[in-house]
Amino acid sequence: MLYALSWFLVSSLLALWSLSAWAIHAAAVWAVSNAGVLTGAPSDAASGAAGLRLPEWLAPWVPPEFAQALTSLLSGLGPAVESLLQATPALAGGLTVATWVLWGLGSALLIVLGAGLHLLIAMWRRRGGASGPRPAGQVAA
Repeated sequence: MLYALSWFLVSSLLALWSLSAWAIHAAAVWAVSNAGVLTGAPSDAASGAAGLRLPEWLAPWVPPEFAQALTSLLSGLGPAVESLLQATPALAGGLTVATWVLWGLGSALLIVLGAGLHLLIAMWRRRGGASGPRPAGQVAA
């Protein structure tokens, strides 16, 4: 039973790790794809940070005041984003690779954690920590 609980914990942590890696990757790709809007480059709808829009699936969940504050904060970051885009034009492609590498390293660490828990439980059960029935030779008289 302890083995199942430990592996359930590890698989739950792995699912949480995968979900967080996906969410951070999606947010980073969205930020990189909208970086041209932040630099003031003309777009179809508008130019500058005023043209920055939240994804359609996220807009109903974000209060308008927060969206306006975020837009004003990001408009101040325009020059920094522009210099970053000039320095690393292949950032979007490398972002996916970096996400997969970090996800793989984290997943491997979680699997090692699960194996360590498995070994710890096995050692604990061998030393008599299990509450199951004992052989007749070990029962105290």
